[in-house]
Parts: sequence; C-alpha cells; structure tokens
Amino acid sequence: MKPFLIALLLIMPASTAFSEVKDFDSIELYTLKNDHGTTVKVTNYGAIATSISVADRDGKFADIALGYDQVKDYINAVDKPYFGAVVGRYGNRIANGEFSLDGEAYSLLKNNGKNHLHGGAVGFDKVVWDAEYDQVNNQLTLRYQSKDKEEGYPGNLDCEVTYRLTEANSLVVGYKAETDKATPINLTQHTYFNLKGEGEGTILDHELMINAKQYTPIDEGSIPTGELPPVAGTPFDFTTAKPIGRDIGIENQQLAFGMGYDHNWVLDKEGKEGELTLAARVYEPKSGRVMEVQTTEPGVQFYCGNFLDGRLKGKSGKPYVQRGGFCLETQHYPDSPNQPNFPSTILRPGEVYDTQTIFTFSTQ
Repeated sequence: MKPFLIALLLIMPASTAFSEVKDFDSIELYTLKNDHGTTVKVTNYGAIATSISVADRDGKFADIALGYDQVKDYINAVDKPYFGAVVGRYGNRIANGEFSLDGEAYSLLKNNGKNHLHGGAVGFDKVVWDAEYDQVNNQLTLRYQSKDKEEGYPGNLDCEVTYRLTEANSLVVGYKAETDKATPINLTQHTYFNLKGEGEGTILDHELMINAKQYTPIDEGSIPTGELPPVAGTPFDFTTAKPIGRDIGIENQQLAFGMGYDHNWVLDKEGKEGELTLAARVYEPKSGRVMEVQTTEPGVQFYCGNFLDGRLKGKSGKPYVQRGGFCLETQHYPDSPNQPNFPSTILRPGEVYDTQTIFTFSTQ
C-alpha cells in the first residue's frame, strides 16, 4: 500500500507566535489504512492524528477523533485544545513553570495560569516534523530535534514518534528520544475520542474502566499534591467499568478543581518496568465500539473535555460541546520534576527514552 499524501492548505496570519516555525511548505497528510478499512490520518505538523475511522458493530465507519481538515484550523482554534497532537517536551503541567536539575534552576513559559503546560508556546504540537513512510510495516515515522533552551528546556533533544496501524486494528504509537544534556521529558498523544463519532454529542454515556487503584489529587491550579490516595469510595473509582457521567456531578472538591475529570491515574503495573500494561477500556453502547489502551507508562491522564463549549466546530461542521470528547493521555505524572516521590522523568546523555502506547479498536 502506498501512502496517500495530501498537501494541506495553510493560511498564516501576518504575525503570530507560530511564525517562528520553519518550512510550512513541507506540511503533508499521510493516510494509514489496513485491510479491514480502518483508517488513520496523521500530519507532520504537530505529529497530529487528524482522523481515526473505525467500524461499529454493523460495519458502519465513523471518524472517532475530534479535529479539523486544515492546518490553519488547528493553529487558530480558541483555547488551544491540542486535538490529536503529540505534546512535549513535557506533556501536562510543571508547577510555576520552574524546576531545578543538577543544581541549576530552569524557568519555562507560564502558559496555563502560573504553570507551564504541554511544552509551552511552541511545543511539539506546533512544529513541523520530518516524516518517513514505511510501506512494509504500514508505519509513519516522525522526527524532530528540539534545540537546547527551546521553550527553556536544557539539552538538544532528538525525538522520534512512530504511528503504526496493524491488521489487528491496533494503532501503535512509539516514542524515542536522546539528549546531550540532562532534561525532563514526558511525551504523550492528545487525541480526543468520541466512539459515537466526532461531533456526535457528549461522551458521558461511554463506559470506562481505568486499571488503577490510586490517583494523584490536584490543587486548585491542577498541580498534584504529591499524595497517592486510593480511588475506592470516590468518584475516581473506575476499576469496574461505569458510564463516564455517572458520578461527574457529585459534589467533590477534586471534581470542582478539574471542572470534572482532568486527573492522573496511577496504573496498576504488571511485570517488569517498561512492559505493556492495560491502562483503560472504553465501550460505547450505541455503536458497540470498544477501545483498549495499553502502555509502558506508569500513569494516564483522563480528561473528559470539560473546557469544550461549542465554539469549536470540527470536520463534520458540528460543534464540539462540553464533554464532547475524552482523552486518555498515557504519561508520567504531572509536575514530576518537582515531585521527588514520583517516577523520574529525567533523561540523561547516553540513555534512550523509549515508551509505547497501543490503542486497539473492536466491537461488541
């Protein structure tokens, strides 16, 4: 199968923060498709998965990933929702945009209140990656070098992200990186899913299981407190599948801080460090679509589109309403550079950052 390449129309405003990003003429869209008809489209702008089309129990296909048809819409979207993007150098939040490493203090852009979020003003979701398509493995490899001091981070970081679509209807996302100076790194994939189809109302009826008995509570700025309490007896207990909306309206300080679910769960890891573990399973009753997520990462951020408000309209022209999509961002925990009791996110010269997450689609 040959890659399907579409040059994307890009209309740049006269002056934006994104004018620093070079070579917009090289932006392309790649389509991965398997023999079952499952289709995944990825652009090398931001390593964004723009579309994921899978069948329901009756064989009818729908695009289940929120997003757009044109790059300019990703750039101009209000509130910067990070639809489908790979975020980094550090996905999620770093408190006060500051951390210390090997006796040196670093300051990052504060783009989320007083905190740093998803890599800053021009994170990995807003740069053009070099792309290479592997026809034999139905795989797209994207590469980017993040320069020393880019967005305030230390070290030249060589990154590689791969998207591979298998005949088992699994989208395998792999991340690798090396650095010439110690640096924090926490890459994740930020697709918003709606298993009914993008733009088809809310995801509150989706039934979710998260393989985690603990989570990381947050303060009012969405920074982890450092505690790892059990989910049992709280609205955060998804150890047995339940509708996402069942407990979301319960009076609870943590739900109030996140405006709903926007928290990191501590995955129940099995086997050795770095091995794949089931993170979550989602079932949508009307379509019968199922998505299972496996990862080598220790945590997953479950976010249920609390800040969507209908202003954004996607590929279908339908508004993305509040809780019109959910994210399962496999990751290390937020603010780990400032939380010594959390698993380390520091990559050092001579080491290889190597993680993998698999999204598998089926029906029941």
